[in-house]
Amino acid sequence: MDGKTVRKIFVLRNTAGKLIGDIDTDQIFHNRYLSIVDIEKMGAYTFDNLKGYENFSKIAEKGMVVVAGENFGSGSSRQQAVDCFVALGMYGIAALSFGAIYKRNAINSGFPIIEMTAVDNEALKTGNEIEFDFDACVMRLAGKQVGTFRKFSAVQKEIIEKKGLLNCV
Repeated sequence: MDGKTVRKIFVLRNTAGKLIGDIDTDQIFHNRYLSIVDIEKMGAYTFDNLKGYENFSKIAEKGMVVVAGENFGSGSSRQQAVDCFVALGMYGIAALSFGAIYKRNAINSGFPIIEMTAVDNEALKTGNEIEFDFDACVMRLAGKQVGTFRKFSAVQKEIIEKKGLLNCV
């Protein structure tokens, strides 16, 4: 993944206005839905267990990047917590850090996870169009830098470009 892409963002904030951290896999895709095996149907239940964002699947737009705080996807090794975003057509997740298993599941699926190293919390609002510059590892809003993120490894780039580990030779 080189170059730039402009994407609308969906920002997850708490009542104090800060990026929500420690969103676990039960909040992303609750275990009561684990009997759903059709990936296309999983999207409807995304964040169904995250207070204030229960109707996320009805208001999120295809191609968006979800923005969150630290430790996104902590908890179980639930693949559905990645697949539900794929089902909704999300572009990826940008967070300050990721749970280790979630990160591995997302990478293996070819789903972009953007690990932010700095972010202007006040500048980011749901619906903003953010430019993600993968060469410079910066996020820009109307030409102004509003964040930085870690460069994808060569392996991660290849897996994303091939749309999943199983497509890599």
